[in-house]
Amino acid sequence: MNKQLWPRLAVALVALEHIYILVLEMFLWTTPRGLATFNLTPEFAQASASLAANQGLYNGFLAAGLFWGLATGDRTFKLFFLACVIVAGVFGAVTALPKIFFIQALPAIVAAALVLWLDRKPAQA
Repeated sequence: MNKQLWPRLAVALVALEHIYILVLEMFLWTTPRGLATFNLTPEFAQASASLAANQGLYNGFLAAGLFWGLATGDRTFKLFFLACVIVAGVFGAVTALPKIFFIQALPAIVAAALVLWLDRKPAQA
């Protein structure tokens, strides 16, 4: 397998994860799936639905940036948006729920490491 495929795959998986989070937060927040995923009561979910939709939109922007980086092949763009995901994941782990680090930040850390190590342009002859 081409070694440059691994970083692309890792970045794509992080982007897809953020699309999934967008769907959960924007559209499924008050459903049984959203309640179970985020351990919410129906009352709290209803009261916080607009805030969750806002969070979901931000996750969509992260995914869009990652997909743009994949589409253009711009290594710096991919690393910038992966760094944003890492910061968001660490902040969420510290302020909300420690497992957010493993769900959000760690996959982005792995993807960033792969981009740094394997996503390089071949040397010019």
